[in-house]
Amino acid sequence: MAQAVQIQKGEVILRFDKASFAYGRNKPILNEVDFSVRQGSKITLMGQNGAGKSTIFNLIIGITEPESGHVHRAARITVAAAKQTISQDQFNLTIREFFQSCFKEKTYDIDPRIDEALEIVNLAAPHDKIIKSFSGGQQARLLLASALIQNPDLLLLDEPTNNLDKDGIKHLTQFLIDYKKTCIVISHDAGFLNAFTEGVLYLDIFTRKVEWYVGNYFDLLAELLARIEKENKKNAQLEKIIRAKKEKANYFAKKGGQLRFVAKRMRQKAQAMEEAKVDIRREDKIIRPFVIPSQQDIGGEILSIASFSVIKNHKLVTRKTNISLRKNQHLLLRGPNGIGKSTLLESLALGKTKGAKINPDVKLGYYRQDFSTLNLEDTVYDSLDAVAGEHTEENIRSIAAGFLITNDLIYAKIGRLSEGQKGLVSFARLMLQQPGLLILDEPTNHINFRHLPIIASALDKYDGAMILVSHVPEFVEQIRIDEILDLEK
Repeated sequence: MAQAVQIQKGEVILRFDKASFAYGRNKPILNEVDFSVRQGSKITLMGQNGAGKSTIFNLIIGITEPESGHVHRAARITVAAAKQTISQDQFNLTIREFFQSCFKEKTYDIDPRIDEALEIVNLAAPHDKIIKSFSGGQQARLLLASALIQNPDLLLLDEPTNNLDKDGIKHLTQFLIDYKKTCIVISHDAGFLNAFTEGVLYLDIFTRKVEWYVGNYFDLLAELLARIEKENKKNAQLEKIIRAKKEKANYFAKKGGQLRFVAKRMRQKAQAMEEAKVDIRREDKIIRPFVIPSQQDIGGEILSIASFSVIKNHKLVTRKTNISLRKNQHLLLRGPNGIGKSTLLESLALGKTKGAKINPDVKLGYYRQDFSTLNLEDTVYDSLDAVAGEHTEENIRSIAAGFLITNDLIYAKIGRLSEGQKGLVSFARLMLQQPGLLILDEPTNHINFRHLPIIASALDKYDGAMILVSHVPEFVEQIRIDEILDLEK
């Protein structure tokens, strides 16, 4: 790969100086944010879904500019980002065209550089293969390779483990451990992050500030909990004094005369103490426990699979099986990236699998990893209302609130939401749909890991038929699985 200008380890290559940003008046994201990044550091950028982590990446790259303050990049620094998803307008590009689009000018020695980048992400493919023919996991590797091929001084990775199987995550983790340059990673995978990061930039969704913590996520959590405990104790002491002063003020006020002035001064002191109370950090909110109701007016066999197709050595291979799903039966689809798990789920959902049959009376709930079942131009409310059936507006709003979709988001367009918020909208839609057959393709992608135990509990208790694809073993272990279909065997 091409050699970038040498930058000394420890040199500040990026600095946010009181940078503020908002999407219009009602959507403030950053408020006078200050932080700096040094060459050779590996940093995690964390924060609640929708806090603005991807916005910070856009400001670093220069796609957007701060409304006030500055983002300073070293004059000779090169920056490249691996996004969360490949845009739909790139789906019909060949691999060669896709990688060529990473450069502003024509690159004539692109083929050996493509091979080198693909080798790093453990993916082999002909350069004339079309992007849309790759699985979600393979597309995730292509996104990473598209950043690596640019050999940047600063590498930005936005949820790089999404769609990756166990081997893919292991390979990426080792690459980042060995990586000599600077890297900032957005991820909800605590185990992955803790393997290589040395510091955390925490974006607080309430203060809209970025705080710096030394260590990994667990160090961050311990420090936050210690701070909250300290602030609670301080506030409890102040509250005790405030109550005593208010009681004395009320007593003196009733006495009348000069004591009224004493009472007034006491109330003023109490008010000053109220203002001195620490604004206790409101840690990431967690979604409410929920239940996905299943379709009740259906019985017997819901789904049968006699044969299916997989991709082996770039060829389509048909395999036989004998799968039958009824109510309250959960099926796990297993297999490496690129074998055809998402393709099989999509063909089942569309009724295009010749060797499978779905009861025609069943209502289908389909969670796609790319959220293509959502209309990006719909408001959140319209998207939920479209599948709400007899649910009232009050019910819709209540369900939405349980997924942290509050009044400031309910009328926002789906396309303006973060990927994590789109995932929460998708789960809210499933609650309203009351499906008889639930098809879930990588439902942990983009979701804050604090929410995952609650989502796993809901899926574990779901009493309809369910098919699940997930590369997160800790998540799958929390869900009742009645049968496993391993596409590789």
